[in-house]
Amino acid sequence: MRLLHVIASPRAERSASLDVAHGLITHWRARYPQGEVDTLDVWHTDLPPFDGPALGAKYAGLEGTPLSAEQDQAWQQIGQLAGRFTPADVIVISTPMWNFGIPYRLKHLIDAVSQKDLLFTFDGQSLNGLLTGKQLIVIAARGAPLGGDYPEADFDHQVAYLRTWGRMVGITRFEPIVVEGTLLGPQADQQSRRAAHARAAELIAQP
Repeated sequence: MRLLHVIASPRAERSASLDVAHGLITHWRARYPQGEVDTLDVWHTDLPPFDGPALGAKYAGLEGTPLSAEQDQAWQQIGQLAGRFTPADVIVISTPMWNFGIPYRLKHLIDAVSQKDLLFTFDGQSLNGLLTGKQLIVIAARGAPLGGDYPEADFDHQVAYLRTWGRMVGITRFEPIVVEGTLLGPQADQQSRRAAHARAAELIAQP
C-alpha cells in the first residue's frame, strides 16, 4: 500500500488541515505497517512553470509532432511529478480554503500534472482518467463555516473543485473531511479538529 500526502498549507505546525492529516496518516501506518508514505509539500517542491517549453510540449503531444530538446526536458520534469500520483493507493490532500478556493501553489501542481497520457487520456471525444481504483481524501480547513450570505453550494470552490479534479483523473472514491471555524477561537478550533480527527480514524478503519 502507498499513500501520497499533498500538503497545501504553509502554516506548518499551526495548520489545522496538516494536524488532521498527520493523525490520519498515523492511523493508516498502524493499519498498513509495511505501507509507504510519499509527502509532496507544494511550498517546498520545485513546481515547473507551465509556459514556454512545457506548453509547447503539451501541444506538440496533442498534435503528434516531435518535441524539441527543451520541450522534452520540461515534459520529463512534469512527468516525474505526475508519476508520484500513479503508484499511490490513497491520495490525501490537506489544504486550507483561500478566497473560497485552494492555495495557488496547489492549483499550480494540479495544472502541471493534469495532462493527457499522464493522468488521463483523451481521444478527441471522451476523457478517461488514469487514476482509477484509488481513494482521494481531502482534508479541508476553513477559518469560518460557509452558510448564510455565503451558501456552501455557491461558495465552496475548495472541496468541490478537488472532487471535480479527482473525477477528471478517474477517482470516484472521494472522501472530504472539513475542519471549519478554526478562526473562531480556541474552543471552536479544538472542537472542529476533534471531530475531524474522529472522522479520519473512521475512514481509515473502513474496508
